[in-house]
Amino acid sequence: MTDPAMLEKRIGYTFSDKALLNNALTHSSYASENKLGYTANNERLEFIGDAYVDAVVGMKLFEILGDSHEGVLSRYRADVVCEASLSDAARSINLGEFLFLGRGEDTSGGRDKPSILADAFEALLGAILIDGGYDACKEVILRLLGDKTLQAATGALSRDFKTKLQEIVQEKSCNSVITYKVTDETGPDHNKTFTVSVSVNGAQCGTGTGSSKARAEQAAAKDALSKGVK
Repeated sequence: MTDPAMLEKRIGYTFSDKALLNNALTHSSYASENKLGYTANNERLEFIGDAYVDAVVGMKLFEILGDSHEGVLSRYRADVVCEASLSDAARSINLGEFLFLGRGEDTSGGRDKPSILADAFEALLGAILIDGGYDACKEVILRLLGDKTLQAATGALSRDFKTKLQEIVQEKSCNSVITYKVTDETGPDHNKTFTVSVSVNGAQCGTGTGSSKARAEQAAAKDALSKGVK
C-alpha cells in the first residue's frame, strides 16, 4: 500500500478527514476479509461520486455543445462516465496502487481491473465532495476528466462515430443525407485496405481507411466529427 499523501498530490486535493480518503480506497473484498463491516468499504462513496460526476460532466457538455439535443448530450456524457473512461482516468493517477484489496482480488490483478478502478475513482470523488464540498470536487473532476469531456464532445471517445455523426447532422435538418463511398481498395483479397469518404448533402466532409468497409466508414465519420461537422 503506497502512502495516500502521494495520491493527494496527484489529484491536487488534500483531505481534512483522512478517514474519508481511506474509506474511498477500501474495496469490499478487503472490508469483508478483515470483518470491517459494510460502511468500511467504498460503495456508499461511489454512489455519491457517481451522481456528482454525472452532474458536472453533463453541465460541461451543456456549455460546450450549446443547444444540442438532450439525447446527444446524454450519449456524450455516457462516453465520459463509462467504466472504460473512468478506469483510464484512475490509471492516470495510478489509483490502483493505493487501494486496499482482499488477498484474492490483489493476486488476481484487481489493482488494474477496470470495474474496481472505475468504482474507486467515483468513490474518491465522493469522498472529496463530502470532505471539501461541491466546488472543490468539481475542480478535481474537471482536472481529471476535462480532456475526456472535450474529446467526447467531438465523438472521439466512442467507436460508433457513424451514429454520432448522424445525430449531429440531423439536429440541423432531419432531411440531411449522409453518404459513404469507397474511393480506394488496396492489397490482396485476404488483406485489403479500404478508403472511404463521407459526404453530407453531397459535400465531402471526411475520409478514413480501415481493414474493412465498416471500419473505414467509422474512420471517415470520426474524421468528419473532428473537423466540427454540423
